[in-house]
Order: sequence, then C-alpha cells, then structure tokens
Amino acid sequence: MELKLLGNEGTVSAPDTIFGREYNEPLIHQIIIAYQANARSGNRAQKDREQVKHTTKKPWRQKGTGRARAGMSSSPLWRGGGRIFPNSPEENFTQKVNKKMYRAGMQSIYSQLAREGRLSVIDSFSVEAPKTKLLAEKLKALGLQSVLLITDSVDENLFLASRNLAHVEVVEPGQADPLSLVRYQNVVITKAAIDKIQEILA
Repeated sequence: MELKLLGNEGTVSAPDTIFGREYNEPLIHQIIIAYQANARSGNRAQKDREQVKHTTKKPWRQKGTGRARAGMSSSPLWRGGGRIFPNSPEENFTQKVNKKMYRAGMQSIYSQLAREGRLSVIDSFSVEAPKTKLLAEKLKALGLQSVLLITDSVDENLFLASRNLAHVEVVEPGQADPLSLVRYQNVVITKAAIDKIQEILA
C-alpha cells in the first residue's frame, strides 16, 4: 500500500495487512460503540419506593371512597414515588471486544482512511517552542485543520502547543482510538509511528 507523503510529491510504502484491508462497516461500528460504552461511568442514581421520603399512613380508607386502593405515598404510580427499576451507580456499561476483532477493526479503519485520501505520512513533526501559534501556523501551511497527529513520541513542546486547539489532537500510536480516527477529517502519521502501529496491530 502506498501512502501519500506530506511536504512533497512522494509516497511511502506501508504494509497491506494494516493499510490495505477490506472495509468492514459492522465491525467498525461494533468497536466504536464498545469504546464509547466502556468510557461511560455509572453515576446515575435513582430512588426506589423504600428510599424516597414518604409516610406509611394509608392515604384514605380501603372502601367506600370510589377511588382506587392506595397503601402509601411511595407507590411508583404516584408523583414523587419511587422508581420501579431505578438506575444504580453500580451499573456496568462495559462491552467486551476480543483482541482479534479490535485489531481487525482498527486495520479496517486505517485502510478506509487511506482509500479516502484522509490518511497521510510525514517524515517527522515537532515545534521549536510550546506555542499554540507555531503549531497552528505549521498545520495551516500543510493545509490541515481538523487533524489527528500520530507521532512515535509526543514531546512536551508538541503536547503543550496542541492542547488549546479544538480540532487538533496529538497522540502516540498506542493511544490512537477508533473514535478519534473516524472523527477527525485528516490523520497524519510520522514514518517512525508506522512501525509502531504495525507492532501493535500485527
């Protein structure tokens, strides 16, 4: 697989096992949904009929009123009553994805990005100082706005310069997740990072 090289007219050869795989939309959908679900925290809490503030006094007598029978104000049928199946803080949203499926899904994403022309390679990427303006000017010169930059190692200057740019994210190969790969308009990988991606997804 040949990937375009930013900054000149050349190309870079990349392994077909990662960047030349067939598009598998159901698998990509599954790993993205699982990634989002695993990021959720069970912090929702609702009260059942035992936990809500209520009185155990019978609201009205059992017979003769013409109204439905009622035992106490904590009934789930009443306004202010407890929930029948309340959400709990211990709720678990995690979804299991096998390693083989995850690697295949990531390979399919990289391959599709390469086919769509959204994936490109650069020799190396760095900034001289931790200045957001320097990074923004460098990306503008390359014609990039919404970009995920995957570099072999993120130095302090690059990290500090990128964190104030809303549509720019700089990560190492092991930190690239399926959601970010799909979300950003462009993905730029350094040459050294290609070898690390191959080691992770091989």
